[in-house]
Amino acid sequence: MYRFFIQPQLDKVNNSLIGYELLMKKKTAEGWRPPANFSDVPSHTMASLLIATTKLLSLKIGSVSVNINRNQLMDKEVRDAIIEAQSILRPLRLVVELTEDTPDQDWPNSELVPLIKEFINYGMDFSLDDCGTGVNQLDNIQELVPLASEIKFAIQNFGEKLRDPDIEKKVIFWRDFSNKNNLRFILEGIEDDHDDALADSLKIDLRQGYFYGKPRLLKLKPDDNKF
Repeated sequence: MYRFFIQPQLDKVNNSLIGYELLMKKKTAEGWRPPANFSDVPSHTMASLLIATTKLLSLKIGSVSVNINRNQLMDKEVRDAIIEAQSILRPLRLVVELTEDTPDQDWPNSELVPLIKEFINYGMDFSLDDCGTGVNQLDNIQELVPLASEIKFAIQNFGEKLRDPDIEKKVIFWRDFSNKNNLRFILEGIEDDHDDALADSLKIDLRQGYFYGKPRLLKLKPDDNKF
């Protein structure tokens, strides 16, 4: 059984909630866990779950973000569900985050671009998630940057705290890259007050992480328990 959890995204400077990210998890004997590979989630399950979940989100916020990998982007059933979800959420804006997951085949950007443009034409924003990891390395995403409204960098992907000098350099690089390209920059993986303070010192306004709020289960059925 799969369900979406929601995690808040904050503008720390204005102390405001800017949106929620939908995070898919699978119910296991050990509790709710992210799928080992999101491509293992059946397309129909992903599509129906997304539509059912967005029907619950009558939230007065700016946006709701959903993650898809390149395999899912190439799947028409998933794309149709995302488009339907946007129509359900309107006037809220759906943000489609393209993850760093390695796809089953090497889809060229020339095939991805028109599909991303279709989302944008429906009023959605496009985000490049977990930049600097997986297939979302700079060389691989250069052609997609002009379509993006947002870049995200997740410090937890590197297994180190933000105060690690190498991680700090990476954060600064993507922060400056985002500024240069007039993109929103969201820093993910803020886990404690030290991370929060250093993000303050780097003048990064938009943030996400356990320090601000853990993902919360959106129940579709009364027996959708957390554990």
